[in-house]
Amino acid sequence: MNETLGSIDLALLISYGLVLIGMGWYFTRKTKTAEAFMVASRSIPSWAAGLAVMSAYTSSISYIATPGKAFDDNWHPLIFSLCIIPIAWLVTKYVIPFYRKNQTISVYKFLENRLGIWARIYAAFAFVFFMIGRVAVILYLASLLLGSFLDFSIVYIIIILGVVTVLYTLMGGMEAVIWTDVMQSVIMIVGILYCAITLSMEIFQGEHSLISQVDISGKFSLGSGDFSFETRTIWVMIIYGITENARNLIADQNYVQKYSSVATEKEAKKSIWMAMVIYIFLTIVFLYIGTALWIYYNGEMHVLPAEIVKGDQIFPYFIATVVPEGLKGLIIAAIIAAAMSTVDSALNCSATVLHLDFYTRFFKPEMSNQQEMSFLRWSTVVWGILGTLFALAMINAKSALDIWWQISGIFGGGILGLFLLALGKVKLKLLQGLTSVGICILVIIWGTFARELPPNWNWASCTIDPILVGALATFWMVTVAFGLHKFSSAST
Repeated sequence: MNETLGSIDLALLISYGLVLIGMGWYFTRKTKTAEAFMVASRSIPSWAAGLAVMSAYTSSISYIATPGKAFDDNWHPLIFSLCIIPIAWLVTKYVIPFYRKNQTISVYKFLENRLGIWARIYAAFAFVFFMIGRVAVILYLASLLLGSFLDFSIVYIIIILGVVTVLYTLMGGMEAVIWTDVMQSVIMIVGILYCAITLSMEIFQGEHSLISQVDISGKFSLGSGDFSFETRTIWVMIIYGITENARNLIADQNYVQKYSSVATEKEAKKSIWMAMVIYIFLTIVFLYIGTALWIYYNGEMHVLPAEIVKGDQIFPYFIATVVPEGLKGLIIAAIIAAAMSTVDSALNCSATVLHLDFYTRFFKPEMSNQQEMSFLRWSTVVWGILGTLFALAMINAKSALDIWWQISGIFGGGILGLFLLALGKVKLKLLQGLTSVGICILVIIWGTFARELPPNWNWASCTIDPILVGALATFWMVTVAFGLHKFSSAST
């Protein structure tokens, strides 16, 4: 197995990093105000914002995990993508007009207006720490993959990726983030389409094509239709797809800030639909690649080595052994692009939330433009350093994804519930709000950690699929809050 990169591949990767820094430097001249840093002065074309939103959806995990899931199992991840359609309709019809009318930059200010300052503090605090975890796991996984092709320590790879991403985000703000995301999206789409076409030629060509040698029944299934929440059924994926996509497009600063960077409400709506159509298409391509890899390695001609034991390893192995020099560098650059487009968004949005929801809200409401820019840039650096340090800490972890599930569950689980309450105009007093949030956190902790308990504690075990923990926590937060609201209204 040849896992090394040739000189052409290395030149492509180095050139790619230099281009990113150059783009950041170029957009520095246009990023002179805080509004330019945060929402690019609302001057981004809808198609560019759409590609940027799509790139935030598609991380390096998608490149590896989605084909791996189709290789190991079936096409059930497609349900998550299809659930975007009704959520996108809801967001474009009701949410975007509201956000545009109020010139929203930080979505958490909306929570303060509807629920109180406690909701804004909790959601903003949860978001910025959620972003540290997101930056860390993406940097770590991308570096882990890149490290299998380079004779460098993963420590140096994490640091280099972190530094490059911080530099161009720091210099060019949201405009650099979006236009580098556009370039990264193009590289990503070209890379993934090349792999799909190459695999198609391999498995369909000739009289004795590989696809004729294996039984593919069940590989295109969307999962079991059993009404169960303990395994990855269709119903589990529908619930997860609806709640997670709603959280992304309604309550996640990453996405809202990008579709808020365009000039008009109409363009914001166009950017959402463009992003979702491309994302669904790419999901299908990713799943097709996973199935095609299963056919490729289950025929009579190609055999996997013994050390390849799970689906997540298949696509990197194919890239390492089948893709020719030059194109291999392009594919790896595409995977790194997917990672960096996620990280740059996280850094810019974290700086925005720290600036608007904490510093100017509580400490220094009146700031000069120079002071605002200084704070935003220093916040980007500090959060980039924290994300990189946590990525380094993951090197010795048993499972980075297990850590990610815990971080995302604890910090991300309650945010959607707060937005549903705010959109429903449910009035809560401080104690009622804190009670609702407390119940939400307890449900998240139970769903995350109360698994495979000792026999005498089996009654307390959580048996639902782990991906539903956030949806369950949201349900209980909304239920408790609504009950307290009704009780308070009745007593008065």
